[in-house]
Amino acid sequence: MGLACCIVLSCNKLLSEQVPQATLSDEQVKDPANAEGMVVAAYAIFTSAEDINSSFSMWNFDVRSDDAYKGGNGTSDGDVFHQLEIQQGVLTTNWNINDMWVRLYNSLSRVNSAIALLNECDDSFAMKEQRLAEMKFLRGYGHFLLKRLYKNIPFVVNPNLTYEEYNELSNTAYSNDEGWQLIIDDVKEAFDVLPAVQADKGRPTKAAAAAFLAKLYLYKAYRQDDPKSNKVTAINTEDLQKVIEYSDPKYYANYDLEEDIHNNFRPEEMYENGKESIWAIQYSRNDGSTYGNLNWSYGLIGPSIDNVTDGACDFYKPSQNLVNAFRTGADGLPFLDGFNEKDYSFGDNADPRLFLTVGMPGLPYMFNKNFIQDETKQWSRGNGLYGYYISLKQNVDPALVGEYLIKGSYWASSMNRIVFRYADVLLERAEAYAQLGESGKAIDLVNQIRRRAASSTQMFSDYPSRYGVKIYATQYNGNYDNATTIKIVKMERRLEMGMECERFFDLVRWGDAATVLNKYYAEEADNCTIYRDAKFTAEKDEYLPIPASQIAASNGHYTQNIGNW
Repeated sequence: MGLACCIVLSCNKLLSEQVPQATLSDEQVKDPANAEGMVVAAYAIFTSAEDINSSFSMWNFDVRSDDAYKGGNGTSDGDVFHQLEIQQGVLTTNWNINDMWVRLYNSLSRVNSAIALLNECDDSFAMKEQRLAEMKFLRGYGHFLLKRLYKNIPFVVNPNLTYEEYNELSNTAYSNDEGWQLIIDDVKEAFDVLPAVQADKGRPTKAAAAAFLAKLYLYKAYRQDDPKSNKVTAINTEDLQKVIEYSDPKYYANYDLEEDIHNNFRPEEMYENGKESIWAIQYSRNDGSTYGNLNWSYGLIGPSIDNVTDGACDFYKPSQNLVNAFRTGADGLPFLDGFNEKDYSFGDNADPRLFLTVGMPGLPYMFNKNFIQDETKQWSRGNGLYGYYISLKQNVDPALVGEYLIKGSYWASSMNRIVFRYADVLLERAEAYAQLGESGKAIDLVNQIRRRAASSTQMFSDYPSRYGVKIYATQYNGNYDNATTIKIVKMERRLEMGMECERFFDLVRWGDAATVLNKYYAEEADNCTIYRDAKFTAEKDEYLPIPASQIAASNGHYTQNIGNW
């Protein structure tokens, strides 16, 4: 639990509602209490503005990847997300596409209101520059989430825009490369000011800004600047060098890999904000409010266990394709090109991370032997349409109902959501080295991740003897050519970050989406019949369309994304 996320002052400009900003007197503007209040309000909106259908984790939109099925009670349950999953019938008028746009721009509006107030504060406010840096970081974060979804977005980097000026913003004023640079500029300003340690865990540190910059430069490196295409036309070496610069271990002296990867996904306070968590969205319980500042955005993901989590909705279910990816060969390494013999079964060698990522029939759910998964409706509301696997990284042991798992309108928990974790930084560094042709350095970093993976068995050490599973993961040895090294890094990223909502965006960033996903649809059609109608259309489906209502309200200043929407 970190920074308290209560909204103590609300005078933000909401782009969707165009509510006039409250007028403060000169004395109020100079009062640090008002500035601090607005800063806290800006943090708060990154939890209060999201919900089960528009989670800022982006799980709702990662159902487009080969990691996960939509889940739920059939294709009509969340039909607009079904359309995204199979990339058919997606309309610019679909409510979910506009809803995420509005929620994120409302969040940016709150941040800009805080920046505007901070800019007017008297310089006697000792925390002014640090609070401005924090808000620049949050503004970068909001734009980052939007850009990954929609690519061509209006940037609200002037906190003092009038409504007339808002209405004149264009979503194509900057090239793709220039757009990434605008976000980088905000985060670099934050990096230059932020301290190494923050008393409130929810506030970003210099390491958090460094991790953010490494990610931003990696996205920027894969150039997609042809306005008539989403193809990756080049991979920029200068940007890759920036990834190396900002992933340098010198910035992460206070961080390291957890001994067990599962420690990153536990709700108990002793595990939250651990050494691998560089920056996390802070949720809380028992903070004086009815439900606390709980994470409701995962409310659709849990299984509906009879008399325990009744009413949970069973969305975001791991795919058979993801489960197969964790299979290892006789050498303890993954199959980089996949395998066609059969789907994974307990008798096959598997990377330990499989059992920390995916709940499987025949095994305890959330490692609790009182809840053995099987192929019944409580483990699949769709009666097997989406299989019987359950995501483990977003869920909580059902024994913790009433303590860390709370029932309100939906199920929620107080477990933080890690945005930047140290393993992600190591993998981004490895990817930059791989693309730069420095295979040895890339493989060394991958092996750090694999060593930790091999020892991450604290929660299921008895699974081999009790359930017959085979756990076997080793490190890469020898020399690998550049193409193979890039495959290794991409595979390791999928295994380590599985079900953390990064996969679809990685595929688009690499330029691999159409090839990988159309192959996935063909292979998954027997496991999940909905994919018999699926098709990923290159030069369209990489990004969401600009919502029709936003196009209509832009007075001709927005251009629709390519793809004949």
